[in-house]
Amino acid sequence: MTARADVFDAEKRSAIMRAVKSRDTAPERAVRAAVRALGYGRRYRIGGAGLPGKPDLVFGGMRKAVFVRGCFWHGHGCKRCARAPKDNAAYWRAKIARNRARDAGVVKVLRADGWKTLTIWECETRDAVKLAARLARFLA
Repeated sequence: MTARADVFDAEKRSAIMRAVKSRDTAPERAVRAAVRALGYGRRYRIGGAGLPGKPDLVFGGMRKAVFVRGCFWHGHGCKRCARAPKDNAAYWRAKIARNRARDAGVVKVLRADGWKTLTIWECETRDAVKLAARLARFLA
């Protein structure tokens, strides 16, 4: 199967890709809101600078880190990720595989350093009750 030409010119495609956020995404905001509602609002840092993988929320005093992962970009097995891109499929398979390997390595390093980690997937942020329960178990 040959790759189709991009329907956008290079400048438009670049603008579209720049608009893909890596910080303060809706799933991250949902997780932070749930953490605040549980009473942990003043106990975390955002961005995890200095830690491998830069966790989205870091509870330093508890040595716990939360990663909020986009289902597509990190290869989650939910419905949204069951569809692989048809264009440039080999590139996307390799990229997502590299992301998954990097994520696993980061979690392994953090756990070896005595950190507990939790990965919240984008699709899991849609059910606020389940999200809150999962965070409460992790932070307890």
